[in-house]
Amino acid sequence: MSTPTTDPAFPGESVSDYDVLARRDTDYYAVFADIPAEDRAVWDRAKAYIDEVGDRMVQAWDEAEYPLDLAARLGELDLFNDGIRHPRLTPFSPLAAGLVNMEISRGDGSLGTVIAVQGGLALRTLALFGSAEQQERWLVPIARGEVLGSFALTEPDHGSDSVSLETTARRDGGAWVLRGAKKWIGNGASGGVTFVWARVEDPDAAEHGAVRCFLVDQDTPGYTGSVITGKASLRGIHQAHILLDDVRVPLDAVLPGAKSFKDASTVLYSTRSGVAWSALGHATACYEAALAYAQQRVQFGKPLAKFQMVQERLAQMLEDLTAMQLYCRWMADLETAGALRPTQASLAKFHNTRAARRIAQTARDLLGGNGILLRNGVMQHMADIEAIHTYEGTESVQALLIGRDITGMSAFA
Repeated sequence: MSTPTTDPAFPGESVSDYDVLARRDTDYYAVFADIPAEDRAVWDRAKAYIDEVGDRMVQAWDEAEYPLDLAARLGELDLFNDGIRHPRLTPFSPLAAGLVNMEISRGDGSLGTVIAVQGGLALRTLALFGSAEQQERWLVPIARGEVLGSFALTEPDHGSDSVSLETTARRDGGAWVLRGAKKWIGNGASGGVTFVWARVEDPDAAEHGAVRCFLVDQDTPGYTGSVITGKASLRGIHQAHILLDDVRVPLDAVLPGAKSFKDASTVLYSTRSGVAWSALGHATACYEAALAYAQQRVQFGKPLAKFQMVQERLAQMLEDLTAMQLYCRWMADLETAGALRPTQASLAKFHNTRAARRIAQTARDLLGGNGILLRNGVMQHMADIEAIHTYEGTESVQALLIGRDITGMSAFA
């Protein structure tokens, strides 16, 4: 309900605030009505977390601060698993992992990116490709949020073209020496560890030119992670510009299972489904805020919800939102059955981030001037959607991956 002013004596101001942030659990097609109790328990844990930290994250986003204790709290609640199967990790179904991504992003997009970076990228890389010794030392601490992890693939000059990465790794006696630069690396300046992807530079070795992954402690001399400032999106998590100035790491810092760029792609394909779920969370928040506002805001003597144009916009938003839910649920079912193909995840990401943009734009418009206030949520979600629309492969890259799959012809330059 809307909140009256404390003194209604001021003409023209009968309402000071609107209650638009409450969770409504919109599910028009009952897409999530039959989820197993075990998955629902994980989802409920994510909801409780968002209710616990929501107010702090609004302030953190506004002030562009990264509350590391809240990132660690996700680990304490065992919410970083992201569907990764490993004997040392609490098992999550793909559906449970998706619901966590959705719910955390519904509350705050920066926290959604913490899940994506810590769980989807760093933890998954270690679980898939790390040695037994690396996993013994780092897997559980990263899963519990005791150590922050980052995934350093993107470079200042190579975003979508990450296959052309220029960071090098060369052997020098009993060490690897890393040199290069990385950009947009979540947790890359947070004092933890970074999984650095680099190209082997050793003309005399059989693996010359191969892309390998290295586990680098951020305290290693020569590693410099600088927080990227001036962001208008995902302001509640710090992303770093990393310089690797002849960083020396032991020979066993290389992840033995990561032997080519294809292995990096395996991680990215896995996280694209997470981005689709995250977009659903953002879109749900925007739709529910717009619906609540339309029911509370009175103009021309009646609630906005009684106007035909407003109802049509709400119906269009629900149309997109329901399609997003169906994409995500079916994608989770395919993954559970071991039948999800990488390009199917690409299609879900392609559809859902585009649909989330539409929903956020309509919600912002429906809230009028109040739509740009951070306390009403929509503007923050709208800004954060712009980031997830780009990362884990831009819209154009997803389209080319899908196009190659359905035509059998590559249009990559």
